[in-house]
Amino acid sequence: MKTLQDFNFKAQKAIIRVDFNVPLDENFRVTDANRIEAAKPTIDKILADGGSVILMSHLGRPKGKEDQFSLRHIVAKCSEVLGVPVQFASDCIGPIAQNAAQNLKPGEVVLLENLRFYKEEEAGDVAFAKELASLGDIYVNDAFGTAHRAHASTTIIAQFFPTHKCFGMLLAKEIESLNRVLKNSVHPVTAVLGGSKVSSKITVIENILDKVDHMIIGGGMTFTFVKALGGKIGDSICEDDKMDLAIEILRLAKEKNVHIHIPVDVVAADSFSNDAETQIVDVREIPNGWQGLDAGPRSLENFREVIMKSKTILWNGPLGVFELDAFAKGTIALGNYIAESTAQGAFSLVGGGDSVAAVKQFGLEDKMSYVSTGGGAMLEMLEGKVLPGIAAILD
Repeated sequence: MKTLQDFNFKAQKAIIRVDFNVPLDENFRVTDANRIEAAKPTIDKILADGGSVILMSHLGRPKGKEDQFSLRHIVAKCSEVLGVPVQFASDCIGPIAQNAAQNLKPGEVVLLENLRFYKEEEAGDVAFAKELASLGDIYVNDAFGTAHRAHASTTIIAQFFPTHKCFGMLLAKEIESLNRVLKNSVHPVTAVLGGSKVSSKITVIENILDKVDHMIIGGGMTFTFVKALGGKIGDSICEDDKMDLAIEILRLAKEKNVHIHIPVDVVAADSFSNDAETQIVDVREIPNGWQGLDAGPRSLENFREVIMKSKTILWNGPLGVFELDAFAKGTIALGNYIAESTAQGAFSLVGGGDSVAAVKQFGLEDKMSYVSTGGGAMLEMLEGKVLPGIAAILD
């Protein structure tokens, strides 16, 4: 696959698809610049070569041209993070964008206005993609978070750069990290799948059963499996229509010699709140009126044993309702086990919105081998799908 290292950008204009869809407060100030920071190494390399940079991104879900979604709000933060003055073009196509690109000198950076101000972006419109392509000499895709969408700027544009297109450093690292789990893993491999629904993880489970030795199932998904096996789950969340599927997953895992680990005890609560009464109960004996909201101490001991023996760990989804302090202990403990295993040489990949939020919230981000920047894109890769934004560069 072609990466930045395959090109010298001297006197070249690189048009880069970045994912600067960052959160803003009510005064339009950036509250989390992680995504801008993640693109910095790619931009630095191009500028160091003596090239110039045209940045394109979306922000939010605007319906037409809405000022609250204008990328002008993030220009100051971009300049601060990148350490160079970032110019702003108040359109992403047409004369304004053309002039901004033409006047760009080596070492300079311009940010184009929100791509989604045009419906043609999400529609994957070829004429729109061609206009964007006309602005640069080399196309760089560094937006993993949107790589699963066949939009004009993430996929269609690549056809106008048959030989001059490549992955940015962030996107290349995402692909490499996922391949370390899915294709080139060191065994034993453990996947930790949490979250509330089996239905949202079915295809992931089916695709990775051939690649893992252990699978830890946690979060609300637990109870669909427990009920399917004849346990009493009280008022816990459950997808009754997925119980047959849960049994089938267990059968398939046994056939493939994959060890499935389900919580044996849970922290049960009499209401969904921080102030609820709680008790530790056997996962198969949750009383009526009570619901399981976190993994219990015996479960955590079992999980630790599995994690500490693992050489490759994928974590996608929390073990409990970590947003409520009373039910965050399981997720924090799991994060600490993975951090400990990583320190001893295991490769750990964390992905999916909730797991990423948890490692950031509990200060564990720097203790993992890699924390993915794309929720939906990572899930689709775990499901075995070829992402259009990646395929377009490989083509």
